[in-house]
Amino acid sequence: MARPVWSGTISLGLVTVPVALYTATQDHTIAFRQIQRGTTDRIRYRRVNERTGKEVEYADIAKGYETDDNDLIEIEPEELDAIAPGRSRSLEIDTFVELDQIDPVFFDRTYWLVPTKDDFARAYHLLLRAMADTRLAGVAMLVLRDRQHPTVVRAGDGVLVVHTLRFADEVRDPAATVGELPAAPKLKPKELDMATELIQAMAGRWEPEKWRDTYQEKVRELVGDKEAGREPHAETAAEPTKVIDLADALARSIRQAGNRSGRQAPEPPSMSKAELLDAAKELGISGRSRMTKDQLVDAISRHSAQAAS
Repeated sequence: MARPVWSGTISLGLVTVPVALYTATQDHTIAFRQIQRGTTDRIRYRRVNERTGKEVEYADIAKGYETDDNDLIEIEPEELDAIAPGRSRSLEIDTFVELDQIDPVFFDRTYWLVPTKDDFARAYHLLLRAMADTRLAGVAMLVLRDRQHPTVVRAGDGVLVVHTLRFADEVRDPAATVGELPAAPKLKPKELDMATELIQAMAGRWEPEKWRDTYQEKVRELVGDKEAGREPHAETAAEPTKVIDLADALARSIRQAGNRSGRQAPEPPSMSKAELLDAAKELGISGRSRMTKDQLVDAISRHSAQAAS
C-alpha cells in the first residue's frame, strides 16, 4: 500500500473529517543514466562547498534565500513549517464552483483523498454524495511540500479527488510568451463547414484505456535494436498541409474519419464552380477557364495527388 503524501483534515462548515492524501498518478517514463560517451562509465554528481571544494553531507545542507544584495539567508525546514497557513494540516473548503469554469491550464496534480478513521466514514460519504449530486467542486487552499496551492475537491468514483491548481500569476499570457500571433485571416465558409464536418465525424467517447505511451515503446525498441546490433528504425514526420491543398485535405480527412470509426461519415460539402476556379487559379492549373465543374475537380485532385507524392 502506498504511503500518503499529506494527512490532516477536510472541513466544510462545522463538519471536519480526518483525511489522508495519496498520489493518483504515476510516471512510467524510461529512466536513463548519464555515462561518458564511448564508455560505460557512470557520471556522478557530488554536493560540494563552492568555497572550500569539500563534499558536504546531506544532513548539513540548509535552504538559502538570496537577497537583492546577493547575500544568503539561511532558512531551516522547521521555520517554514512554523509559518505555514493552518499549520499545513487543514483543507478548508471556502466555496463551491462548477468544474467546467476552471480552465484546464490551471490544473497541476491529482490526488485521492480518503478518511483515516472508520468513525468518520459517514461524514466522508455524505460530502462525497452531496458533491456528486450537486456536480459542484469545493475550492480550498492546501500547503503541500512547503508550498501553498489553490485546490479543488470533487466527487470521483467512490472517492474524493483533489486537484492542485496553479495561481493566476503562474499562468503565462500567450501573447507575451510566444510573441505576436498571426492575424486571423478571412475564412472561407466552405472550408469552415468542412472543418466542422471533420470534427463531428471524429467525435466519440473519452476512453483513456485506448491511449498508451507509444514513444516509450519506441524507446524500448531502440534499446533492443542497439543491444542486438540492429539498425534502429527511424520515424518520419508528417509534412505540413499546404494552404492551397487545405480544402482537398479536409475532404479526404472526413472520408478517412468515417472509415476509421466504422460509421458512415457525412459527405463533405461540394464546392461551387466559382470556388473550384479560385482553387485552380491558386494551384496554377492552365486552361481552367474552359473546364467544366467535373473537369476542375479532376484537375485539382490530380494536382493534389502529384504534390503529395
